[in-house]
Amino acid sequence: MKRIAVVEDEEMVAQELATMLGKEGYEVSLVSDFASVTETVLQDPPDLLLLDINLPEKSGFQICREIKNKSAVPVVVLTSRDQLRDELHALELGADEYITKPYRKERLLARIANVLKRYEGRSNMLEGPGFLLDRGTYTLYIDNHSVLLPKNQGKILEVLMLDMGSVVPKETICEAVWGTSEFIDENALQVNLTRLKKTMAGLSMKLTVTAARGVGYQLVPIEEAP
Repeated sequence: MKRIAVVEDEEMVAQELATMLGKEGYEVSLVSDFASVTETVLQDPPDLLLLDINLPEKSGFQICREIKNKSAVPVVVLTSRDQLRDELHALELGADEYITKPYRKERLLARIANVLKRYEGRSNMLEGPGFLLDRGTYTLYIDNHSVLLPKNQGKILEVLMLDMGSVVPKETICEAVWGTSEFIDENALQVNLTRLKKTMAGLSMKLTVTAARGVGYQLVPIEEAP
């Protein structure tokens, strides 16, 4: 049974959505702690997130950005904001669908079903800007073709993507690649990082790896790289 997390601050609307989705065979969880939506979703990822934009504590735009930066959970925005600029902004942040209220039940259900179908088989995928990484094979999908990364490069990219935008300690990376953070030659890590950066540049990816001196490494947009 597919599980849908609903983030909607109007209780009547939230209950209406829960009832409707439940009748269609979905398991529904209502997220009511609007200050920690991202943490709740990432801790126990649903099959799909149905997200309002106008929320207390934190904007749905910010929530969408945070979730899409750290997971491949599909996001369907359901909002009363019907301006084109809002829709485009949500889609730029990674939203998979943008539906305005009042909504037609049949249309909403069809859009949800279509998004879930698109994501079938992608539970093992990590999603970045313009690319996907298969965590099982370390295959990188970008620009309609696939590239099989060497195992060490794939593991480094995986651990950096799992904490996208944050500095990942060197010890965490070494643990992921070699199973330990002890007795690892610093040059071995540098060689693998350099090779990964070269691979990413060769694929014209929008991200690169940068170092936080003495701490670790992180993925940043190309335009923000030093």
